[in-house]
Amino acid sequence: MAAHGAKVFRRGESGQSLIEFAVMGVVLIMLLQGVLDLGRAYFTYLALKDAAADGAYFASAFPRCLDGAGGDPRDNSLAGCVNPNNIDYRTRKSAPSGGLVDWTTAAVTTTYSDPTNYVPGSLVTVTVSSNYRLLTPLVGAIAGTQDLPLYAQSVGVIVSNALP
Repeated sequence: MAAHGAKVFRRGESGQSLIEFAVMGVVLIMLLQGVLDLGRAYFTYLALKDAAADGAYFASAFPRCLDGAGGDPRDNSLAGCVNPNNIDYRTRKSAPSGGLVDWTTAAVTTTYSDPTNYVPGSLVTVTVSSNYRLLTPLVGAIAGTQDLPLYAQSVGVIVSNALP
């Protein structure tokens, strides 16, 4: 007879808790990795969305300054559009660097509702796209790939067609 308060172990049950903990621990760690990966992807999307919004904001004031090469190739009077006074530079430099977005491979595209004339009142759309690399193999297996293409766009109304 066992003393009062003493634990009685039945034969074959002494390691049951350890096995249950090991199985559930693996499941919980995989679930936590998936949540972490999706959180990082959402943070990357927010960085792209913020960059597109800043690019559209600059493009609404200076729609002719596309990039540091002098802006619109149809107009060679755009010497004021060199860095930092162009849409591409403002879009790439608005978001934090050294983070989850590789800005050297990110694509910045600017489109206009009236591409022949930058009339105030027409629309300009800035789209930023980048590939996001998943860390968790399980989430990659569910998605079908380890690289997810992410993109964000923002639309602005052209208020001026002046140069900076």
